[in-house]
Amino acid sequence: MTRRLVLCLRALIAGATVAALASVPGAAQQPPVSTAPSPAQTNPLPTTTAPNPPADPNKSAAPAPEQAVTPPPAGQAATTDPTRPSLVDKPAEPGDVDEVTLPAKPAAILTGKAKWEDAVGALRKAFAQIEADLAKDGLKPAGRPLSVFTKTDDDGFEFEAMIPVAAAPASPRSSEDGLRFGTTPSGKALRFAHRGSYESIDGTYETLTAYLDAKDIVVQDRFMEEYVTDLKDGTDDALDVNIYALVK
Repeated sequence: MTRRLVLCLRALIAGATVAALASVPGAAQQPPVSTAPSPAQTNPLPTTTAPNPPADPNKSAAPAPEQAVTPPPAGQAATTDPTRPSLVDKPAEPGDVDEVTLPAKPAAILTGKAKWEDAVGALRKAFAQIEADLAKDGLKPAGRPLSVFTKTDDDGFEFEAMIPVAAAPASPRSSEDGLRFGTTPSGKALRFAHRGSYESIDGTYETLTAYLDAKDIVVQDRFMEEYVTDLKDGTDDALDVNIYALVK
């Protein structure tokens, strides 16, 4: 897990560098760069270039990960609370890439940082703290927990833990742990489904990176994870996570 987001961000930086070179005088001496609009500007999920495209025109097959993640057997997946829906109503399917529009929902936010080996513990602690603070204010969560990875390197990462609420309080009380209210990231995004343990999520991020490279899609330099089922520990094979790449 130590390198999953590092791989994605490095790929994005490389893509941004190529795009920048195309506008520099004398760049014609470099290998030619296509001037056609990127798929993100026209059709973010073109199925004509994907092998064996599915019948649904709104979906595109993603490259297979290096290590396939086996979904949990039927009946073993944890159920979710209907009062805490996901950002997108339609559930994600493993192996599919969905173009979605994320709503801006009011949310309680807590900033943190952690080492990669402590990722699950740090995120769980942040979510627990948010829920405890909300309870003190008489507020209830209105969506699934989210983490936005704002900075990564080989050793660790910085993040914003978020839990959507129905509405932010007009006068939030002072929080000793730095809790604040804001909104969840919104706009066009690509959704990748991860089914399996958190320890195996590298494979899904490698699939994500390969897909963005193959389609020449430019995304923001941050990724968001939505935990459709509770984040218990790194080995929970019933974990269900939506990974969102926010399109520029």
